[in-house]
Amino acid sequence: VGILFQLMLLFFCLSLGSAVGQVTYSIPEEMSKGSLVGNIGQDLGIDVKRLKSGKARIYTEDKADYIELNADRGLLLVKERIDREALCGQTTPCALHLQITLEDPIEFYSVTVEVIDINDNVPTFQKEEMRFRISESAVIGAKFVLERAMDLDVGINAVQGYSLKPTDNFILKLHNQQDGSKNVEMVLQKPLDREAQNHISLTLTATDGGEPKLSGAMRVDISVLDANDNAPVFTKKMYKVTVPETAPKGTILSTVSATDADEGSYGNVLYSIANTLDYVPSIFQISKENGVVALTGSLDYEKAQLYEIHVQASDDGGLTDSCKVIVEVTDTNDNPPSINIMSKTNSVTETSKPGTVVTIFNVQDPDSGENENGIVHCYVNDNIPFVLKSSTNNFYSLVTDNELDRERASEYNITVSCSDEGVPSLSSSVTLTLQISDVNDNAPVFDRSSYEAYIVENNTPGLSIFTVKATDADWNQNARVSYILEDSSVNGVPVSSYVSVSADSGVIHAVRSLDYEQIKYFQFRVKAQDGGSPPLSSNVTVKIRIQDQNDNPPQILYPVQTGGSVVAEMVPRSADVGYLVTKVVAVDVDSGQNAWLSYKLQKVTDKDAVKQRLTVIVEDNGQPSRSATVIVNVAVADSFPEVLSEFTDSPHDKEYNDTLTFYLVLALAVVSFLFITCLVGIISVKIYRWRQSRILYHSKLPVIPYYPPRYSDTLGTGTLQHVYNYEVCRTTDSRKSDCKFGTAASQNSSFKSSTAFVISTQ
Repeated sequence: VGILFQLMLLFFCLSLGSAVGQVTYSIPEEMSKGSLVGNIGQDLGIDVKRLKSGKARIYTEDKADYIELNADRGLLLVKERIDREALCGQTTPCALHLQITLEDPIEFYSVTVEVIDINDNVPTFQKEEMRFRISESAVIGAKFVLERAMDLDVGINAVQGYSLKPTDNFILKLHNQQDGSKNVEMVLQKPLDREAQNHISLTLTATDGGEPKLSGAMRVDISVLDANDNAPVFTKKMYKVTVPETAPKGTILSTVSATDADEGSYGNVLYSIANTLDYVPSIFQISKENGVVALTGSLDYEKAQLYEIHVQASDDGGLTDSCKVIVEVTDTNDNPPSINIMSKTNSVTETSKPGTVVTIFNVQDPDSGENENGIVHCYVNDNIPFVLKSSTNNFYSLVTDNELDRERASEYNITVSCSDEGVPSLSSSVTLTLQISDVNDNAPVFDRSSYEAYIVENNTPGLSIFTVKATDADWNQNARVSYILEDSSVNGVPVSSYVSVSADSGVIHAVRSLDYEQIKYFQFRVKAQDGGSPPLSSNVTVKIRIQDQNDNPPQILYPVQTGGSVVAEMVPRSADVGYLVTKVVAVDVDSGQNAWLSYKLQKVTDKDAVKQRLTVIVEDNGQPSRSATVIVNVAVADSFPEVLSEFTDSPHDKEYNDTLTFYLVLALAVVSFLFITCLVGIISVKIYRWRQSRILYHSKLPVIPYYPPRYSDTLGTGTLQHVYNYEVCRTTDSRKSDCKFGTAASQNSSFKSSTAFVISTQ
C-alpha cells in the first residue's frame, strides 16, 4: 500500500508540473523528541531561504503529528515519541507518509519515514496459569493445546520459540500456521500414574529473537484424574462466515460443534475462545454449552477485514480439541469522502491566465477502493470560471477555466463536492472563498455621449452652469475619477478664460460674464481620468449656448439726429393722401422677441398747418422693454428755402443755415469726386480681371470662378438688411395721424425695422 501511494503521489506531482522530489528515511521507534530524522533541504536540494519564503508546511494523510519541519535549518525532527506498535500494530513495514508543500509558486514533495521496530515488548501470555485435568488413562501421544504467547513486536523481535519444563511426562510440539504463527501443543510422552503423582506443575516459556532476547512464562498445572480415554472431536476443523461491517451487536455468526464418545461427565463438552489476540474476545463471544459464536462488539472493515477465532472444546476429563472460525468482514458504504486542503490561494488578479492553480486538495474515502464504495468523484458548482483537474484518484487541483473580470464578480464562493459510488452514495463538500483583485482595465464612462447647456448672458463670474458625470467600473483608486478641461480656443481665446471644471465633482463654472451679442455658442471637451497606473481616460464634448437678455435699447439709424440742427422733411403743398413723408429706420442688437420693434407716434398737439414736430417712439418686445425716441420735423412747402424759413426764427439761425448750405455744397462736391474715383477704379479692376481671364484662357489652365461675398448680417452689428417691405395706410380723417407699422422681411440675431410716414388727409 505504501509503495502504491508513493507511485500515485509521484504521478500527481508530474501531472501538475510543480517541483517534484521524493526521499525516504528510516528511524527506530521510541526516539526522543527533537531527534534528527533527516536533512530535507540537503536531500531534496531545496535552499533554506526557499523553505522560509515558500511557507513550507507538512501534510500527513493520516493526520498523525509525529514529525515536524524546522524550516530555519531545513531539518525533519521527531515531534512526538513514536510507538510503532501503537502506530501500525502488526502491519509491516510501518511508515509515515508526509507531503511538504511550498507556495508562490506551489511545489510538492513526498517524504516517507519508515519506523523500524525495536525489541521493546516482552512476550506475554493472556493467562498466568493454565489448568488441565488429565486422566491417567491418557494414551501416549495425547495432545493438549497450550496458549500462544503474544508479542507486540514484529519480525525477529516477535516470539521465536517455546520451551516446557520439566519434560518428564510431556514434551512440546510446535506447528506452523499459514499466518506465520505457531500452534503450541503439549504431547504426553510417558503414561500418567495418579497414584504416583496426582499433580504436575510445568512452566511454559516463550522467547523472542531480539537482542537481548526477552521471554515470558506461564504455569501449567495438571491434575491427574481417573481414566478418560476419549477427547472431544469437532465436526469441522474450520468454520467460515461472512458478515457486513454494519452488523449489529448480538448477530449470530456461526455454531461450532464437538462430540465426546465418553459418557457421564467425561462426555460433557464445554466451549471457549482461546489462543487468539487480546481484542478478539471483546468483539466475539461463544456460548459455553451450545457453541454459538455471536458478535458483541463493532466491526470496521477499514481496520480489519479478517478475524480468526480459535475455539476450544473440553470435557470434564480435561481432554480438548480445537478448531478455527474464520470471520470475513465485507465493506459497506459507511464513510463519506474526506477532503483535505493541501494548499490554497486566497486571491488572484483578474488578469490571471486560464489554467492558474488556486487550490490543491487530497480526497480520501476509508471505504474499500476495490469496489464502488471507495470510488470518489469530485466536482464544483456550475456557472463559475473554475474547473477541477485530477491527476490520480486522490489528488485534485482547482484551476481557472476562463478569463476573470472583477467588475462582473469580485468574489467567488467555490463549493467543491465529492461523492462516492456507494448505495446510497455518501458525499462531502467544502466551500472556498476566492477574492478577485482589481486591475485598471476600465476607462471612465460619461453618462451621456455629449452635453448641451444653456446660460443667460450677463451672468455672474463663477456661476455653476451644470455638471458632467463619469463613472468607472474599477475599484478603489482605479475608480477615482478626476475631470480635466482639455486645451482649446474660442474665437482665438483659450477656453479656460470662459469656463472651468471642478476636478473632483465635474461642475462646470463660468469664468467670465458672457455677452450674447459677442458670442452665441461655443464648445469644448472635458476629459475624465481615473487614478490607476497607468491612468485610463475618456472625453466628452460640451456645448454651451448663450441665451439673450434684453440689455440693448433700439438704435435709430434714420433719420440721423444731430445736436442743435433742425432736420426737416418737406412735403409739397400739392401732395396727395398717401404721400411718403419719410422713413424711420431702427435696429436692436438683441435677439428674438427682445429685437421685435414696434413704432409709436405720439399724439401731435401742434395744429400748425405749415410745420409740425413729430415724436416717434421705438420699443422692443423684451421684459422689461427698452425704447428710443426720434423727432421728425415736417414742413409743407414747395421749396427748400421756405422750409428753412419756417424752421428759422432768428438772424443767428439764418447765418447758421447759410453755413449749412455751404457745407452741403462742399459735401456734394466731395461725394461727386469720390463717386467718379470709385467708378474709374471699378472699371480698371474689371479690365484687369478681363485681361487675366484671357491670359488664363489662352494658357489652358483650370479657371476657378470668383464669387464676391454677399453682404451679411455679421452677427447683429446693426447693418440694414437688403429688402424691406412696407405697408401704407390712408386715413379718412385729416385731423388724425394714424399709421400702420411695417414688419421686417426676415429676422436674424438682431432685429431691424423701419416705418414710413404718409400724408393722411381727407
